[in-house]
Amino acid sequence: MSTKIIDKITKAGGTYFANDNISQYLSKNDIDSIQEALEVKFREILDILVIDSENDHNTYETPQRIAKMYVREVFKGRYEQMPTITDFPNAKSLNEIYTLGPITVRSACSHHFVPITGKLWIGILPSDKVIGISKFVRLAEWVLARPQIQEESTVQLADIIESMIEPKGLAILMEATHQCMTWRGVKETETKMTTSVMRGQFENNRDLKNEFLRLVK
Repeated sequence: MSTKIIDKITKAGGTYFANDNISQYLSKNDIDSIQEALEVKFREILDILVIDSENDHNTYETPQRIAKMYVREVFKGRYEQMPTITDFPNAKSLNEIYTLGPITVRSACSHHFVPITGKLWIGILPSDKVIGISKFVRLAEWVLARPQIQEESTVQLADIIESMIEPKGLAILMEATHQCMTWRGVKETETKMTTSVMRGQFENNRDLKNEFLRLVK
């Protein structure tokens, strides 16, 4: 089943990287099949880890739970289409910054598949189009619900927002904790990572950039 999907993506010239959205290549039956196949494979993983999931009451349904979690929840941004976003004219010609945040970050490190959690803020200097503020939250959730590295997720979100409303300026600031660093490895529990993307006038006008940073901090 996965081979057929991969063939379809490859023939169309697409990619299926961890942080790609591949919904355009999938039917509902494909998504169901991915979940079912993952359940089987994860039971094999438990066997390899010498965990008796057939008789252990704690892990008997773990393969089903994990398959559902990955496909329908934490990685759903790979398999679901982008949420419907309606734009509106900037009827009052607003030409000042507006900001949103903090927006909760829930993602997973594509290196170790453990959680990335934190907050992000978005700043907009609008042009001719605006979207409802809740739509920024939905877009962020959709982009982050994939295996990610923080730097790329910030750029991905910025690219989508910029393509939709073509603002005069766009700023995104993300601050997150990575369990690949706090739970394993160096186990440094106090460290957070901060990434930012500045586009348009936020990139070219230092005063405007500083105003955004002052507003969100």
